[in-house]
Amino acid sequence: MRRATLTKAPREVAAMFDGVARRYDVTNTVLSMGQDRRWRRRTRQCLELETGQLVLDLAAGTGVSTAELCRSGAQAIACDFSLGMLRAGRANKRRRRVPFVAGDALHLPFADAAFDAATISFGLRNVADVPKALGELARVVRPGGRLVICEFSRPVWPPFRFVYLKYLMRALPWIARRVASNPEAYVYLAESIRVWPPQEDLARLIADAGWTDVRYRNLSGGIVALHLAEREAG
Repeated sequence: MRRATLTKAPREVAAMFDGVARRYDVTNTVLSMGQDRRWRRRTRQCLELETGQLVLDLAAGTGVSTAELCRSGAQAIACDFSLGMLRAGRANKRRRRVPFVAGDALHLPFADAAFDAATISFGLRNVADVPKALGELARVVRPGGRLVICEFSRPVWPPFRFVYLKYLMRALPWIARRVASNPEAYVYLAESIRVWPPQEDLARLIADAGWTDVRYRNLSGGIVALHLAEREAG
């Protein structure tokens, strides 16, 4: 069993995700009680993509989020540094038309201003240097382009937050032991969610990385937040 530590060493994180790739999508659906589909749909809608545009789906995993983006008519590229995730995505018949690219969020293998938009779903909290990753996303998105970050966040109602944290640290690992291909990884994932900054703090990090018009929308009571931003026009 592999799990990463909260130091988020890239090799540890990549190996951990290699270990969960086989049952990653079904585990996410079970753990989120089916809400993951809604979160992906709302991410696509907030990007406001147009037919023919090029969008980067960073930390795309098996490409299930990338396939959702393609429903807009845009061309979406899945990028992830877990080769196990990319192999699982390529093996899925429904996603074989999605371009999969191996790449590190801290050193993206794309030219400056290559994309009309970018998104990262449930992956930003797993990078070793969040400001650098946000800067790399700003580098590869054209001026005027849009960013949407879909990430676990902090429930806004205190009683619900208390119940959610209990679920996160106790029930989530218990369920993962029954459905996941690498249950130990979900102990790390629960810990990484618990220590992740709240909505306002993440918004400041995004603005400091060169993005403008930063705002956020809570989903599922704040369990997840969508952070929206735009690349400053030339």
